Amino acid sequence: MNNVGKWAEQLAKAVADRIAIPRLSAESPELDLETAYRVQRELRAAAGPLAGRKLGVTSRAKQAQVGVSSPVHGYLAAADAVDLGEPLDTAPLIQPRCEPEIVFLLGRELAGPHVTAADVLAASRGVAVGIEVLDSRYTDYEFTMPDVVADNTSAGRYVVGPPVDPSGIDLRLVGVLLEKNGKVAATASGAAVLGHPAAAVAWLVRRLWTEGEGLRAGEIVLSGGLTAAVPVAPKDVVVASIDRLGSVELACR
Repeated sequence: MNNVGKWAEQLAKAVADRIAIPRLSAESPELDLETAYRVQRELRAAAGPLAGRKLGVTSRAKQAQVGVSSPVHGYLAAADAVDLGEPLDTAPLIQPRCEPEIVFLLGRELAGPHVTAADVLAASRGVAVGIEVLDSRYTDYEFTMPDVVADNTSAGRYVVGPPVDPSGIDLRLVGVLLEKNGKVAATASGAAVLGHPAAAVAWLVRRLWTEGEGLRAGEIVLSGGLTAAVPVAPKDVVVASIDRLGSVELACR
């Protein structure tokens, strides 16, 4: 088995065993971003039907902190969706954390090397509040960028609220509130994601173009965490609220 297959197998086993593992780069410093995306594609091939894509490291401050100049991306397995009102079962997860997202629902295919934020908005049939449940497979969430890319950018579960028409909404300016157990956990604005969440999706489309791919009609895109993620455990309740878009509640068991 080559290294890509070996690393994919180690990550898949961590998920199955529900046990965190040391970051891959600790023993394999040759792991770089492009190789990490190859590992991610191996995992994606075994993930079943996909619902869409997700972005990570979309904050300019976070990029500077970790020494990268652009976001990273992963995939959303359809099986990982949590329906509205359905509790989050934390038992299959290793170390879940929740963060609020602005979610784009595509009404038509989007691909190409010059896609802009305006193109993304025009192609979207709606935007929605979402909560992404991160679940890194690495011990204590310690990883490099290639590590997190290989681990499908810590994807765990996700829930998406009802979509609304984005026309007339400046997504840069919408206020974001994350609550945990009735207390404010974090606040932000839509501009926390690359200055505009649609700009993050446009980056994703341009990046996918270099890989011979694009976004399809009906897919969803989690445009990136708007605040720091909060750890959750059974009996916790997390609520994400975004001006003009609504709220989503996630109860954990």
